[in-house]
Amino acid sequence: MKTPTIPSSIRNRIFTIALIMSVMFSALIIKFFTIQIIEGEKWSQKAKNLHEIVIKEPFRRGSFYSNTSLYRRHPESPQPLVIDVPVFHLYIDPASIPERCHDDIAKELWSFASLPLSSREHFDKQFTYSRSRSRKLIVELDKESHDAIVTWWRGYSRANKIAGNAIYFINDYQRSYPFGSLLGQALHTIRDTKEEVTKQGLPTGGLELYFNEQLTGTLGKRRIIRSLRNPIAKGELLVAPHNGADIYLTINHYIQSIVEEELAHAITTAKAVGGWAVMMEPATGEIMALAQYPFFDPMNYHEYFNDKDLVEDSKIRAVTDAYEPGSSMKPITVAIALQANKELQASGKEALFDPDEKLDTSRGNFPGRSRDLKDGRVHKFLNMYQALQKSSNIYVARLAQRIVETMGDEWYRQAIENFGFGKKTYIELPAEAQGLVPTPGVKYASGALQWSKPTPFSLAMGHNIIMNSIQHARAYCIFANGGFLVTPTIVKKIVEHHDDGSENVILENKSDDVTVFPKILDEDIIEKVIKGMKYVTKMGGTARRADISGYTEAGKSGTSEKIIDGKYSDERYISNFIGFAPLKNPRFVLLVVIDEPSRVYLPYIGKNWHGGTCASPAFRNIAFRTLEYLGVSPDDPHGYPVGDPRRDAKEADWLDEIEELRETYKQWNEQ
Repeated sequence: MKTPTIPSSIRNRIFTIALIMSVMFSALIIKFFTIQIIEGEKWSQKAKNLHEIVIKEPFRRGSFYSNTSLYRRHPESPQPLVIDVPVFHLYIDPASIPERCHDDIAKELWSFASLPLSSREHFDKQFTYSRSRSRKLIVELDKESHDAIVTWWRGYSRANKIAGNAIYFINDYQRSYPFGSLLGQALHTIRDTKEEVTKQGLPTGGLELYFNEQLTGTLGKRRIIRSLRNPIAKGELLVAPHNGADIYLTINHYIQSIVEEELAHAITTAKAVGGWAVMMEPATGEIMALAQYPFFDPMNYHEYFNDKDLVEDSKIRAVTDAYEPGSSMKPITVAIALQANKELQASGKEALFDPDEKLDTSRGNFPGRSRDLKDGRVHKFLNMYQALQKSSNIYVARLAQRIVETMGDEWYRQAIENFGFGKKTYIELPAEAQGLVPTPGVKYASGALQWSKPTPFSLAMGHNIIMNSIQHARAYCIFANGGFLVTPTIVKKIVEHHDDGSENVILENKSDDVTVFPKILDEDIIEKVIKGMKYVTKMGGTARRADISGYTEAGKSGTSEKIIDGKYSDERYISNFIGFAPLKNPRFVLLVVIDEPSRVYLPYIGKNWHGGTCASPAFRNIAFRTLEYLGVSPDDPHGYPVGDPRRDAKEADWLDEIEELRETYKQWNEQ
């Protein structure tokens, strides 16, 4: 049978169709290769974006802890001063939420919006962005609100067949202050709004700023799968966050609260503008308390920074403000004179003075001064102990005159600097004032010489020198610790804690041995100076209100005129009292500063603006309560005020010495 012949037109048509199909199939193969191989990652990512989202996993900023191990009898359990508490930001996936459910869900979630981002209208509008997979609804929900939303959503999403994570949370942390404004100026805080990309907190000042690098961590990553089978849970952790390090302070929260309470009382009683106090452990330089009034509340930092009158209350004035110490410089002048004695006698020369020497203090004329110096009352003759007790300007100026005439100006200036003045202490707080010790031959910006002929006499009584309160307290630690210049610190240790329970100690201050610090004074000099300061708080002294019932103490008050518009003001003062207790193995040095106490006279008490009047009661009350808290037994169990049944004048620590000093004073000045 003959095979039929296919017409050429049909053959051409078949060939054309086959060719087209081959081309189309090749194109499909090429497209498939492009999608699967060349652009595979791109399309895989697009597919993933429809079903999953990678969110940032927050880190915990480091916490601050109180020093709960001052002495062995106290339990060493962590007591946070600042911690990060978890908060939750609520998001929705509009593309996964049916339109019919918009109103119900919006109504329910709006009831939790205590800090709404916007109006209710704007809130509801977030559900209409059907092409968006992520819209922020509510920020900073607490754990209770978070759990309530999760409980409600589980039932609602199942009943309406909505993906369990059509709403989801992004975790975050927020600063919390268990003790409110306690230690507020030193701690400070971070701003409400964090840095957008890294989510780092932005410090407002204080320790948060100084240790920002140690406190910050790094973000992690977490993947959330969108489907009906995946609930509102977090999902898979891709990269773990790295938390910031924790900082353990030297400050004890209980002592801090004592100091703040008594300081506030003293300032309001004196009708002062404000004030601050520093308590330092004399053998280690550790700050036990750092208080300031008016207080600063970190949780409401906006109020302070938006008000020029309140912003001063956010400063750490014990660190940032330098002032003239006034008469609390006099024990240092006496110590320097005794040191000069020692150097002169070591080289076979005559001493400058004898502490028991009867020195003429009836006249206050000194070289270079246009006006004579005066004391609070006229004293014909005084010895060193009486001069400290009565706070004589003329006596210490006479010592300064002998020092510069014998040892020279530069020796005197260097001796003052040896106490740590004119140099930063480098305490771990920002914006420390350096202070100033005048230098011979150096000029101020105005062109005036820092050191002129009358300068030594001003320095002797605490004028023409400025210092911050950390420097001031450290100088008195030299008397309390046997002569060593300690390095002040507010930090015991910095520790990184890991999720597996291990830790990495970044920094640890171990300064239990005072002898690692430079020796400034010998014990025999310190003994004489403390003897003089001991009389200050007893009968006949200028700061009897600083006497701590049942305990021994030594200290000195100071009062100086503030410099206003380049001139000394006779209406505005800065007053202080600084001392330590007990005399044997002192547990602390305490400085109380009262800024601008009211210039009034208090009947039967004295001038309100003097440090011995307004600052010394706060010293007494703080010291007494602190010694009781530390479990220090009274070392002068008979030394109580008149009327107290525990008082026994014959057995009191100070009686015989005070009577002897009084008798000598009467012979020299009243006969």
